[in-house]
Amino acid sequence: MKLLRVVMFGVIFDLLIAVQAGLAGAEPIVLDGLIEPSMIVNVGSSVAGILKTVDAERGGMIKKGQVLARLHSGVERASMELARFRTEMKAAIKEKQAQVDFSVRRQKRYEELYNKKVIPFEEMDEARTNSKLTLIALEEARESIRLAELELKRSIEVIKRMTIYSPIAGVVMERFLFPGEYVEDQPVLKLAQIHPLYVEIFAPVKLLGTIKIGMHAEVTPEKPVERVYKARVKIVDQIVDAASGTFGVRLELPNPEYGLPAGLKCTVTFHK
Repeated sequence: MKLLRVVMFGVIFDLLIAVQAGLAGAEPIVLDGLIEPSMIVNVGSSVAGILKTVDAERGGMIKKGQVLARLHSGVERASMELARFRTEMKAAIKEKQAQVDFSVRRQKRYEELYNKKVIPFEEMDEARTNSKLTLIALEEARESIRLAELELKRSIEVIKRMTIYSPIAGVVMERFLFPGEYVEDQPVLKLAQIHPLYVEIFAPVKLLGTIKIGMHAEVTPEKPVERVYKARVKIVDQIVDAASGTFGVRLELPNPEYGLPAGLKCTVTFHK
């Protein structure tokens, strides 16, 4: 009985060794792919106008929030300065406040005289009315200041819209317009985000369920690049292309130093 157990244990052990050897020797999955920018953006102006400057050239590196171009904004800046000046006009409020103080004192005197029956009701009523009117005039002056402040904010936003900022960090792919040209609804620059990069592959349908989101793979770009990069599966399409019998897979490849250009063909290796 002990001998039988020893033999069975030996058989099971041999089977485990064989399975492990088979797994270790499993062929990796190698697929062709294409390295692409993770985002391509056509940047234009939200308002129509004449370009004053374009501060980016094809192939230039850009940062997120960087000024790329400006439109002529002389009239708009003059309107902004006018609104700013109106917000600082305190003399009108001081004048109206002085009139309010005077009318209040005058009303108080007329109230006392009326209580002593020195003046008729009409004069006392006129003093009350004048006091109310001066208060209304003071409030109108304050509202004018608030209106000027809102106008200033609007003018500042108009100026901001006449400045084109980069929505991403990356590289300029193409420049369409130059200073002096009219821009309305066409792009000024085309930008590409190359950190991270995306690796697009089409896998045969037999691998459906084998390649999963989160899996890691090795990306080997075509020559002259001689380096292997690590990437992670980001998207696995759930719709198979019936004509080709393939489904799409996207991997995310970090490229913080911008050392790897987009547009290269590559091979993607998944190790089982």
